[in-house]
Amino acid sequence: MPSTSFYQEPQAAAPFRPGAIVIATLGNPREKFWGAILQLSAEGLSLRGVDLSSFDDFVTQTRDGEPFTSGVVFFPMHRVERMELDLPEGNLPSLAQRFAQKTGQDPAPLLVSEFLAGSRPTAEGERSR
Repeated sequence: MPSTSFYQEPQAAAPFRPGAIVIATLGNPREKFWGAILQLSAEGLSLRGVDLSSFDDFVTQTRDGEPFTSGVVFFPMHRVERMELDLPEGNLPSLAQRFAQKTGQDPAPLLVSEFLAGSRPTAEGERSR
């Protein structure tokens, strides 16, 4: 059965597509946000996730079965200084991998299920459900 994880199915031609797990660095005020892209446009970036400083608390809440409390936020493009895919670096796991190791869940479907369900285009050669 093919994976339904956005995180596990990178597409080099469109790495910053809806559903991609990213870390956004924002300015004025300076902050970092981890989450899944819901929409990226010239106007701004819509994400579902958490402030990076709250990541460990979010993982603990999810692992302990507490209600899912990640925010849905919009950042105007003038605040977005940098955005990077949440990928492992050498022996260091990505935040998404850390989330999965500690909770037993893939964060991508969890973060986007309400917003992107059914909107994911099927990859060439993949059967539609």
